[in-house]
Amino acid sequence: MAAASLFERKRLSVAKSVSGNHATLPISVFLLIPQFFLVGSGEAFIYTGQLDFFITRSPKGMKTMSTGLFLTTLSLGFFVSSFLVSVVKKVTGTRDGQGWLADNINKSRLDLFYGLLTILSVVNFVAFAVCAVWFKPKKPKQAAMQMGAMNGSTAEEKC
Repeated sequence: MAAASLFERKRLSVAKSVSGNHATLPISVFLLIPQFFLVGSGEAFIYTGQLDFFITRSPKGMKTMSTGLFLTTLSLGFFVSSFLVSVVKKVTGTRDGQGWLADNINKSRLDLFYGLLTILSVVNFVAFAVCAVWFKPKKPKQAAMQMGAMNGSTAEEKC
């Protein structure tokens, strides 16, 4: 989100420097590549890690339910995103349609909106770091491991 905020500041400065109403700005679309790469790769790592955590750490009978919980967290994220956009429009908007999320993209302040998303992402990361330090994976019980070795099978083979 920080990359998106920086790119938007650059785009706004170009839009203000161009005189008249131009439908297109003299700026390369390839400036979007870093932010799309960062967001896309971040989501790929988050989704695979979250799904792996749900599948490997849940009891055998709840693996399907944990996958459903994974998809539910995605949908809740989309609802929170829509709610955030509505709140920002109400708080920063004016009667003439201006504000951070204005009707005209060249008069809006998307850089500030992306800055807000950057701050929320940092807060989210701090909360994640606290939870990651707090979480301690359970070690398999030694007795169960020994019993499996005596029977010729391990717990991993039974899953």
